[in-house]
Amino acid sequence: MAYLIRPLRRTLSSPCLRALLLRPHPDPTTFLSSRNYISDMRKSAFQDNILRLLRKEIQYEHERSAPKQPITRFGSFSVDDRPGEQWIKLKRKFGDKEDITIDATMFDGSVPVSNPGETKDDEQLHMTFIVNISKADGGNILEMVCSAWPDTIEIKKVYVRGPDNRTSSHPYLGPEFEELDEELQDSLYEFLEERSINDELAKFLHEYMGNKDKTEFIRWLETVKSCMEKK
Repeated sequence: MAYLIRPLRRTLSSPCLRALLLRPHPDPTTFLSSRNYISDMRKSAFQDNILRLLRKEIQYEHERSAPKQPITRFGSFSVDDRPGEQWIKLKRKFGDKEDITIDATMFDGSVPVSNPGETKDDEQLHMTFIVNISKADGGNILEMVCSAWPDTIEIKKVYVRGPDNRTSSHPYLGPEFEELDEELQDSLYEFLEERSINDELAKFLHEYMGNKDKTEFIRWLETVKSCMEKK
């Protein structure tokens, strides 16, 4: 056993080891403060990188194709944009007693479109709009749910609700539009056409929403950047 103890004593008596054991240990508070400082530096660098990328994206969007100032009228319709929202509202009067309101969404779907000779299919964007037709006497309201394709409209649903949205909890909304008699379908399209709700409106909505999509994307980037800049 003695031959094991002697080497151990020689090790403990080593000048280097004694100096190490006698050296004062660092203050734990200083050590934690240093770690927090490094962590804060990393967070700051990460945040600065995000801000740099956001500014770069905003600049790119403006230089590539800056959004236009939205127009406020289309034919007989006034156009009410909703900044920061996915909807716009169009309004007009038809005759003396009829009020027409159209609520249109931003693009909410697409379908692939094949082009002969092309290796990649294009996409045809789609949006939904709801036509609300009310009378001055405050009676029932006629509503139509429609689709707007790039150059045509498509009626999807026709139903009636009570004034001020007073309906039962489970109203009957009628059959699918395509199940109706073809002559009735044609008559309802003519009904909308007379009120300037037609293929020209579909083209306008697509152009308007394309511009709004750019505007809202840049607004979103600016909002995120503003939140990131607040420390």
